[in-house]
Amino acid sequence: MLREPGFEWRVAGVAASLALMLASSGAAPANCAGASTANPAGNSVARATESRAPTVPGAIITANQLWSARPAGRIGKAATLPDFVALAAQLSPAVVNISTEQKVDAGGATTDPDGGSDSNPDRNSDPFDRFGQPFERYDLPHPHSLGSGFIINSAGYILTNDHVVEDGGPTVVTLRDGHEYTARVIGQDSRSDIALIKIDAPHRLPVAPLGDSDTVRVGQWVIAIGNPFGFDHSVTAGIVSAKGRFIPGNFDDYIQTDASINPGNSGGPLIDLRGAVVGVNSAIYTRTGASMGIGFAIPVNLVKQELPQMLSRGKVVRGWLGVYIEPVSEAEAQAAGLDPPHGAMVNEVLDDSPAARAGLRHGDIVVGFDGHEIGTAQELPLMVGTVPVGHDATLTVIRGRTARRIALVIMPSHEEQLARADAAASAAGDPEAFGLTVKDLSPALAHELKLDDASGVVIDGVDAGSRAAAAGLRARDVILSVDRRAVGTVSAFDLALGTAAPDRVVLLLIRRDKGTLFIPLRRRD
Repeated sequence: MLREPGFEWRVAGVAASLALMLASSGAAPANCAGASTANPAGNSVARATESRAPTVPGAIITANQLWSARPAGRIGKAATLPDFVALAAQLSPAVVNISTEQKVDAGGATTDPDGGSDSNPDRNSDPFDRFGQPFERYDLPHPHSLGSGFIINSAGYILTNDHVVEDGGPTVVTLRDGHEYTARVIGQDSRSDIALIKIDAPHRLPVAPLGDSDTVRVGQWVIAIGNPFGFDHSVTAGIVSAKGRFIPGNFDDYIQTDASINPGNSGGPLIDLRGAVVGVNSAIYTRTGASMGIGFAIPVNLVKQELPQMLSRGKVVRGWLGVYIEPVSEAEAQAAGLDPPHGAMVNEVLDDSPAARAGLRHGDIVVGFDGHEIGTAQELPLMVGTVPVGHDATLTVIRGRTARRIALVIMPSHEEQLARADAAASAAGDPEAFGLTVKDLSPALAHELKLDDASGVVIDGVDAGSRAAAAGLRARDVILSVDRRAVGTVSAFDLALGTAAPDRVVLLLIRRDKGTLFIPLRRRD
């Protein structure tokens, strides 16, 4: 039997018998809720109500009781569309263009810092066009244009994406009135992709007020303002498509929107109808290099938590448990007595970490942090990362089938030190450090995979629970490049891994089936 949310059927034994009696006598059976509406053909149409009791298991249901029907009624008059004109006029002056100088080769193509050429937006078909080089670095009318930002303080403080200013070159901010200023970076954080920069203007500047991203609801109207393809201060409108989206390798639970976000929008504001910024536009899902109606913005509440550290320290120091975690499978949840599956499974506890000192063990399932339930595994690092260092936290843990509380003190993250140690341990670029086994792509295998080119490295195996598995890599994936550097052989792949920056994500370009995608691979989670 099918049932829509919010509608339940009242089918008791007597009612079911009465329905059968009516059916056998030729009468049209009425809906068990007590109302039926005859249509022109003389059939009975069931009318759904909101007070029906659950169906009795085993009761015999007649054909017109298989679904619910909404009662006939007047369709409400469509609401007037929001006044985007007023919003655009109010907020556009606070949005800026952020650019930096880039090298241009003899053919006119922009060269990214990794040595690749960006003359073709479709060159790599990165589905999440934010990992690696900024998705603004295409051969556009203004090849030096990188992205957008918006003023949050009249003294000249500007929010943007870290990937817009990460190269460290001279950064120029252009205001709506055409005035240009050289900006300096105050603070930045690659994990959340947020940067705070400042310009010194001789007058007070217009600002974009920050709102409350926790109050954002799916379906509400939003607008995006930015500089797509170099067309400054373009305004697009759409709705919030979803919340809590997770992209591997990032410290965010993104707001998804269908407001058009294109190359050049990075760092621009996502604005609600009250004129408040609820997100910082950061990424798009695309296979064409342009908007496909799936854009992602960093929730502004996360940004507000990080701004004080960026201003005082120039970086963000997060809390740290010292564990590797993974999602809880249905089988693991059943074994632990969890219904439905939720929480974060502890895969490994690092030595001398807060988790190790508190007695956390491999196989523990963390289902709560300071009284807040953990729904999915990616929620745990977000919760830990937002509390102050030194915070006395309480974990709710399932061990076996028993729930227990474990107290621990949140310590500063050791990610950078661990990354450097891990890089030193695998200085030769051993892919096994990531849980990968690879081999050269042979012509026979290239033919089997229907590839035109036999150049590349094919993944022969992925260890369960490894960083490669967590990143989504699969056997028979073909690795085309590492950090934008082409790798045609296993030796070239090993060398690229060994020379990659130890404290950053390793970006792999993968050919899978008939498409290509980027997968960020962390040395440490």
